[in-house]
Amino acid sequence: MNILMAEPRGFCAGVDRAIQIVEKALEKFGAPIYVRHEIVHNKAVVDALKEQGAIFVKEITEVPHGAAVVFSAHGVAEVVYEEAAKKELKIIDAACPLVKKVHKSAKRHDSKGRTIVLIGHDGHPEVEGTKGQIDGDMILVSSPEEVASVEIDDSHALAYITQTTLSTDETKDIIAALKLKFPRIEGPEMGDMCYATTNRQMAVRELAEKVDLLLVVGSSNSSNSKRLSELGSQLGVESHLIDSKDHIDPSWLVGKKQVGISSGASAPEHLVQGVVAWLKENTDIESVESSVTMEENVKFNLPEILR
Repeated sequence: MNILMAEPRGFCAGVDRAIQIVEKALEKFGAPIYVRHEIVHNKAVVDALKEQGAIFVKEITEVPHGAAVVFSAHGVAEVVYEEAAKKELKIIDAACPLVKKVHKSAKRHDSKGRTIVLIGHDGHPEVEGTKGQIDGDMILVSSPEEVASVEIDDSHALAYITQTTLSTDETKDIIAALKLKFPRIEGPEMGDMCYATTNRQMAVRELAEKVDLLLVVGSSNSSNSKRLSELGSQLGVESHLIDSKDHIDPSWLVGKKQVGISSGASAPEHLVQGVVAWLKENTDIESVESSVTMEENVKFNLPEILR
C-alpha cells in the first residue's frame, strides 16, 4: 500500500493566527483568557488551549466584568462587540481577515440600499456573524433549489456574499442560479471563497485521480473539512472524515493500494502524522509521498494589542 499526502493541507493562515492569538493572550495577560465559542472547529486544538488556561464560553454573559475575551476565527455579530463594551471587556479579535472582508462587503452593500443574499449554511458561526453585521435581514440560501423560492422583484437592488468555507462546486452552482433568476444581482464572480478552502479542494481533486481511498482529518463540525470528504466521494473515491487515528476502521483498507490523506484548515498536523503512524503500524506500507498541488506562503499579522 502507498500513502499519498495532499499538499496543501491542514492549518490555514487564519487558523494559525487565531491559535497564536489565544496563546499570546495567555502569555501577555495570564490565565484565564475567555474565548467566545470554539476558536476554531477542532476538538484537539480546543482541548490543548483549555490545558493552557483558556476558558471557552457560549455567550458574553459568561465572561466576568473587565476580563480579556477572544472572539473566534469565524467572526461575530456587531451586537457581540456592543455587549463586550458594556462589560468593559478587553477585546482581542481573532476573526479571520478574509471573513472580515466579507463583513465589509455586507456593510457596503447595505449602505447602498441593496438587499443581501448570503450563501451559506444555517447555524454556522461564520454565517451568524455575517448576518449580524447589518440591522436589516439577509436572505440565506444553501442550495440552487432554495434560490428558486426567493421572492424579490429583480428591479430591486440586490447583492450576494458567501460563507468562505463552502465547496467551489456548491458556490458556483448557487451563484449561477442567482444570476439566472436575478440578472442584475451584484457580487464576486467566484464568491468569497477562502484561498485555503479553494487550495485544499484543488489538492483533493488531484489526489482523487491517484487513490482508491481518501482519509480527511478534521472535526465533523468543521465545514471545510466536511467539504473535502464530500468532494472525494463526489469524485468517485471512498472517502471518510476522521478526527484522528482512533476513528480509522480497518475494513476501509481491505484491497486498497493507494491511500490519500488530507486535512481540513483547522486540523493540526500532529493528528495527520498520527494517522500515518497508525497505517505504518497496522498495514504494509511501501511508500509515503507528497502530492503537491501548490505552495502556500500566506501570513496574517496578529492584532495590535498582542504585537
